[in-house]
Amino acid sequence: MRLPVALGRSGVVGRNAKKEGDGGTPRGTLPLRGLWYRPDKVRPPRTRLPHRAIRPDDLWCDAPGDRNYNRPVTAPYPASHEKLWRDDDVYDFVVELGWNDRPRFQGRGSAIFMHLARSDGLAGFKPTEGCVALRRQDMEKLLPLLGPETVMVVR
Repeated sequence: MRLPVALGRSGVVGRNAKKEGDGGTPRGTLPLRGLWYRPDKVRPPRTRLPHRAIRPDDLWCDAPGDRNYNRPVTAPYPASHEKLWRDDDVYDFVVELGWNDRPRFQGRGSAIFMHLARSDGLAGFKPTEGCVALRRQDMEKLLPLLGPETVMVVR
């Protein structure tokens, strides 16, 4: 299945060149670890991926040097983090991609997800901070096809 996607504002970067905050989408084969979804906005999706509802206190640590770097954490959390319960619709569905997680290397990039795209009107999608983003209707078509054996290849 071919689908249009948005990538990081810095384009695709090599595995060894990826750094926290560089805006690059890492090149490679990324396993799909699981799905997070907003239960106040969407129904539990049909998928074979492990999945759970996002709660208002769910965060993702993006602070290099923190013991929970590139892991989910719960608010309040003292180190730098990203909120999973966002005011926009971008994280209504969030697929956690297996980047820099087994093992984790400090500063090599965190919170690399597949999520919903932000539109830029006629120009298409706005770039991400390093994630892969797609239209809601494409995500809804894709989710039932995904399972723990699925991988995403970024070239």
